[in-house]
Amino acid sequence: MNRIRAQVKKVVFRFQICLVVLLVGGCATVPLDQPKSHSEAITDTGDMTHFGKLANSWADIHDQKSGFFPLVQGMDALGARLDMASQAEKSLDLQYFLMKDDTAGRVIKTALLEAADRGVRVRLLLDDIFTTATDRNLSLINQHQNIEVRLFNPISRRGLHFFNLVGDFKQANRRMHNKTFTVDNALSIVGGRNLADEYFQLKEESVFSDFDILAFGPIVREISISFDTYWNHALAVPVEQVLKRQDADSLETVRSGISEEADNIYASVYRQALDSDLLQDLITGKQALFVADARVMSDDPDKLVNKAGAEEHMQLVTELEVLLRDANREIMFLSPYYVPGDDGVQYVRDLVSRGLRVVMVTNSLRSTNQIMVHSGYARYRKDVIDAGVELYEVRANAGRDAHGGESPEALTMHTKLILIDRRYLFVGSLNLDPRSIELNSEFGLLIESEALAKIIASGIDDAITTLAYRVAKDNKGHLEWRGIVNGVETIETNEPQASGWRRFKAWFMKIVPESQL
Repeated sequence: MNRIRAQVKKVVFRFQICLVVLLVGGCATVPLDQPKSHSEAITDTGDMTHFGKLANSWADIHDQKSGFFPLVQGMDALGARLDMASQAEKSLDLQYFLMKDDTAGRVIKTALLEAADRGVRVRLLLDDIFTTATDRNLSLINQHQNIEVRLFNPISRRGLHFFNLVGDFKQANRRMHNKTFTVDNALSIVGGRNLADEYFQLKEESVFSDFDILAFGPIVREISISFDTYWNHALAVPVEQVLKRQDADSLETVRSGISEEADNIYASVYRQALDSDLLQDLITGKQALFVADARVMSDDPDKLVNKAGAEEHMQLVTELEVLLRDANREIMFLSPYYVPGDDGVQYVRDLVSRGLRVVMVTNSLRSTNQIMVHSGYARYRKDVIDAGVELYEVRANAGRDAHGGESPEALTMHTKLILIDRRYLFVGSLNLDPRSIELNSEFGLLIESEALAKIIASGIDDAITTLAYRVAKDNKGHLEWRGIVNGVETIETNEPQASGWRRFKAWFMKIVPESQL
């Protein structure tokens, strides 16, 4: 027996030694004080580029207002980006929370390389933690003399990634969630979409319902200023300073691989996206832009290096709260992830008590792609309903209803919108959860346009009738989900369409601290 105990002690001791080695070796960080070049948006594009000249003419005709157009369909959103990149003459600035090595990621990389070959300066800024575009490919396209790639708040590649993440969790937990795509400082796309298949409705098994806004004219200069602030921040690290080693392959290696992949998907995706005439119709005036005043609402990147939840650093939500406080009739919120907390419940209660109609649209348990967030939201449902809010959850099997009979069955809402009095529209990256409000940086546009806001609000009114459940309480205080399915009024008394396993996971994940949702 003593011999067995001695062997067990040896095994435990060796395990402890290995764990210490892993932790010590794995808790590596990326130095943020290495030198890097400083660059800013090219500002003279109004005299030198096609888009710039058009933007200046537009501003002169429309009293320095900007032009906007909603991008609802995924193929239009991808096509507009590819079309913009193909016509770029001086600069392409991309800032995204994530980019994947899937179809959408590959065609975007192809477009960036082709633009760089024409002499366009390309700056690609990606948050590091959920970007799955490989280090190798990012490093290789970074070799192009006209392309520079930076990773925001990167995790060290030395040692084990998991232990680096855990070892520096306090800082690694703070992420750049901004999403912008800007060409020649004249034309930009802002919204909820990242650079991956699901955001452009390219997934066969499911569809994300998402939303971007195309912005044209003077507002783009403000978007570029925000990009520059993040690009030149200490947390934006050139990709060559992050990687373990420089890849021995050449740029031509990855170019050849990407070109081969592009050839394979050209007919089905790349060609289809470029065939979207939306951008050209907007530029030529066949499709009217919405003329409006607008302003950028953005967190400063210093939010990510200061104490989480410090009000003085939550710039975006502070500005937005002032606007919401002045609402007179109605506020409509669309957020895929909604965790109000006690303060958020009291906030909407106060809005309703002032006589406002407050509508909240979010995902159901079955439609969400973040069960952990749903478990945090679910505990507040009854309180939100009691506060007088019209609460709706997206019906997961409404994909074909929303996007045509051939679309995938499963629907997830990823749209992030706030409509105020059918006059103001806020669109950007902000979710209504603690992570967006307190931990991450966020970006958006506030657009004052009754014409645009009324159209979108009316569309939401129509959509929630057929694509979502109204969540309410019965006369016993239990939740029920009321919807119209295939033209028939339906009442569900449990999480609609969610399996028992999914419900169990939502219950179990209540252990996660609300501050991390």
